[in-house]
Amino acid sequence: MTSSALRPAVPLLVIIIAGCVVAAIGNGIRTSFGLFTLPMTSDLGLSREGWGMAMAIQNLAWGIAQPFAGAFADRVGTARTVAAGAALYALGVVLMAFSPNAAIMTLTGGVITGVGIAVCSFSVVMAAFGRAVPAEKRSLIFGVATAASSFGQFAFAPISQGFINAFGWQTALIYLGAMLLLIIPLSYALRGRSERTAGQVDMPFLQALSRAWGHGSYRLLVIGFFVCGFHLAFINVHMPAYLVQCGLSPEVGSWTIAVIGLFNVVGSLSAGYLGGRVPKQILLASIYFLRAVAIGLFMLFPVTELTAYTFAAAMGLLWLSTVPPTAGLVSVFFGPRYMGMLYGVAFFSHQLGSFMGVWLGGVAFDLTGHYDLVWYLGILLGLGSAALHLPINDRTAPAFALKPA
Repeated sequence: MTSSALRPAVPLLVIIIAGCVVAAIGNGIRTSFGLFTLPMTSDLGLSREGWGMAMAIQNLAWGIAQPFAGAFADRVGTARTVAAGAALYALGVVLMAFSPNAAIMTLTGGVITGVGIAVCSFSVVMAAFGRAVPAEKRSLIFGVATAASSFGQFAFAPISQGFINAFGWQTALIYLGAMLLLIIPLSYALRGRSERTAGQVDMPFLQALSRAWGHGSYRLLVIGFFVCGFHLAFINVHMPAYLVQCGLSPEVGSWTIAVIGLFNVVGSLSAGYLGGRVPKQILLASIYFLRAVAIGLFMLFPVTELTAYTFAAAMGLLWLSTVPPTAGLVSVFFGPRYMGMLYGVAFFSHQLGSFMGVWLGGVAFDLTGHYDLVWYLGILLGLGSAALHLPINDRTAPAFALKPA
């Protein structure tokens, strides 16, 4: 009998609680980076494009590393993967505090932090949930994990702004890096790795990736997820500075990010609940369409505290609510065996969108002095993604169907 067989099973509730706290800390700190835009660009003499490029590279590095992080967790276990990622993430955030120029910031805040986020991200946590939770409850539990991530955004936006106001941006980054180390002991509850289900197709990971990409509905899902990343990263990084440009205080920017996180707790739980009751592709199409509507209405009215918070509440309901049905469709298509890697591939597309959203935001501001071009592009992309999701067929991919017993 192996040592792993002798270990007592971790109770499901403990797995869920630990995973949710990990997701809250990791996502909460990441989503607070936009609050550092003005003080860091001012003190370091960075252009908005230079800062935006570092944050764009962070999202791109996260996306590139995510499939490998998922495959690694599937192979060697979630606990060791998440713990290693937390250490790397913390290192990158602390080194950001000592980065004197755009090139070093791209390395520390971009590459190191981005890879660390990928390795301990809630994408890896959801793979642990996927193997521990019965199939009929996965969409709901994915919603719970996503809501926890959003609560982290709500909690860490005012915390990070408070650190900046009280201690300056450098010390604030050091404190946030130290808080990331709390993830390491929590990761122990997530130990375990994905195993082949009896009767399920088993194949090398690269072969699984090749077969998955041959599934048309998966391709549409991956391409549509690009738009989610574009919206989220642009708003996270540039919204606080945009509101200051419109005459509002930095505190309004931090509370706007917090309101998005608070309302996305409701949005994510609702998406997880609805994902088990209505076709997931229809739910996703509706979310992207409503995002386009919300951005369009925000552009029509003058920017005030009321309109900023109203827009934040509307976008919060639609923010990470794409994740439960997207992860749910990946699970439907391919089962839990390859969940970490194949959701990671979809997430890579998400992060390509994040890269473009953050980078184009900086370029548009430096060239034109405002962000209007990227806001309008976000509307068009939302409508396009809504159309892409409608033809998706929520059935098991034939190449991954169970073998007869």
